[in-house]
Amino acid sequence: MRYIRTALFAPGINPKVMAKALSSSVDAVILDLEDSVPNTSKEEARQLVKQAIMEAHQQQTENQPYIMVRVNAADTGMLEEDIKQICVAGLGMVFIPKAEHVVDIQKASQQIDALEKERGISQIAIGLQIESALGVYNCYDLLKASPRVQLSSLGTAQDGDLQNSLGCGWSVDGPEMLYARSKVLLDSRAAGNVTPIDGVFADLQDEAGLYAESSLSAKLGYVGRTIIHPKQIELVEKAYGIPPQVIAYYEQVVHEFEIAEKQGVAAITIAGKLVDYAMYRQAKRMLSLKK
Repeated sequence: MRYIRTALFAPGINPKVMAKALSSSVDAVILDLEDSVPNTSKEEARQLVKQAIMEAHQQQTENQPYIMVRVNAADTGMLEEDIKQICVAGLGMVFIPKAEHVVDIQKASQQIDALEKERGISQIAIGLQIESALGVYNCYDLLKASPRVQLSSLGTAQDGDLQNSLGCGWSVDGPEMLYARSKVLLDSRAAGNVTPIDGVFADLQDEAGLYAESSLSAKLGYVGRTIIHPKQIELVEKAYGIPPQVIAYYEQVVHEFEIAEKQGVAAITIAGKLVDYAMYRQAKRMLSLKK
């Protein structure tokens, strides 16, 4: 799966918005069949999303965003048909909202197995939106339900499903959701091959709030977030990015430690700081995140 720092939602019922999103500079586009699509328009949206994926696949460009589709939750009864319709060449990920039960993720994974074999396609991943108290509680098991699960996203939007489920308040500095954020981050790292991204920041006018909350999220260990408008791209990229001076330091750590290691030394000092294998591994990890 491609590295994701920005993942832009686009309503699956709006071809113009989907096309604009797919031509933008984001890392990923989430074509949405869920909350942005009226129940009466689900089938139409499925066809429009499938068409958008196939057209993007035919017109592949070097910097084309990774394509995800947010399907409807398992308890709606629409998930199976969503997956059936949108699993075509060019789809990168099925993004399942309101994930709560392991069996639902396993069923979705098995259905994708069958569709890939039938249609001669491959490498469709699964991402999970964690948006309820039960989802947070079961998060690790959900992430381990299938090897296809490669992404987690916590539903941190103000007045969103998770806030409703927890019955908590909301603020930019986020103490109300700190436990949920921390647990999903921990479970994602413990699960192994799972990338943790944060949820939507809903107030398009509050740029300072977006940057402050994203910076906090980045400090916790999230690598990016879902966004709802292209105007949020620049600030999110900045908040989750690695400053040039930090990159330079870690490049120095890797360079000097590898020289020392060849000389039989595994503990050195750089800029007054101890560097041993632990710090070397951290430097390598941080450098892997630069874009």
